[in-house]
Amino acid sequence: MNALESAAVNSTARRALQRFFELSWLIRLGGRLDGGRALEIGCGSGYGTQLIIERMGAASVDAVDPDPRMVDRARRRLRRHANVVRIVHGDALDLGGALGAEGGSYDAAFDFAVLHHIEDWRAALDEVARTLRPGGRFYFVEVTSAALARPTYDRLFDHPEHDRFAAGQLLAELSRHGLDVGPRWRTFIGSDYVLGVARRAGPSASGPE
Repeated sequence: MNALESAAVNSTARRALQRFFELSWLIRLGGRLDGGRALEIGCGSGYGTQLIIERMGAASVDAVDPDPRMVDRARRRLRRHANVVRIVHGDALDLGGALGAEGGSYDAAFDFAVLHHIEDWRAALDEVARTLRPGGRFYFVEVTSAALARPTYDRLFDHPEHDRFAAGQLLAELSRHGLDVGPRWRTFIGSDYVLGVARRAGPSASGPE
C-alpha cells in the first residue's frame, strides 16, 4: 500500500463509508456477533477492529498487520479496549505463527479490503478458513479486478498486478475452502466492489440465513 492509499483508507470519508455503509450491509447479511472471538486480517490503524468490538459486539478480537507502524497506531487507538483486543505484527498467511491460532480458533473473521493486496490471496483464504470454527462467519469487503483495472486505480495505487479476482472468482474460491456464501453477498458500482458473509461448513452459527 503506497502513501496515497494509506492516506485514503485512514481518511474521514473512508471511515464513514466503513461505519455507515459496509457495516450496515455486513450486519444485514450475516448478523452481529454478540459475543465470541473474532479475527481481523490487515487491521491497519485499527478502525475496523474498533467497529468489530463496538458495532459487531465481539467479545474479543485478535488482529494482524504486516506494517509495524500500523500496529503501533492500532494499539494507540484501541488502548481503552486493551483487555479484549490483541494487535500483532504479522500477516494473513501465517496466523498460527503470528497469533498462535489453532484450527477452529475463531467464531468470526473480518477482511476490510485487504485480501486484494495479498499476492497469494488463495493461501490467505485457506488460513482464514482453517482458523474459523465450524459454523463461523467470514465477513468480507473487497475490491475486484474490475476496479483494479481502471486507470485511476492503476495510476494512483500500488497493488499486485497478477492473479487478481473478479467477484465470481472470489465467491468460487470461498466455496472451495469450505466457506459457503449462498445469497449473502452483494456487488456495488457494477462489479467493482463485493461484500458478503460466508460460513464455514458445520453447525449453523446465529445470524440471518
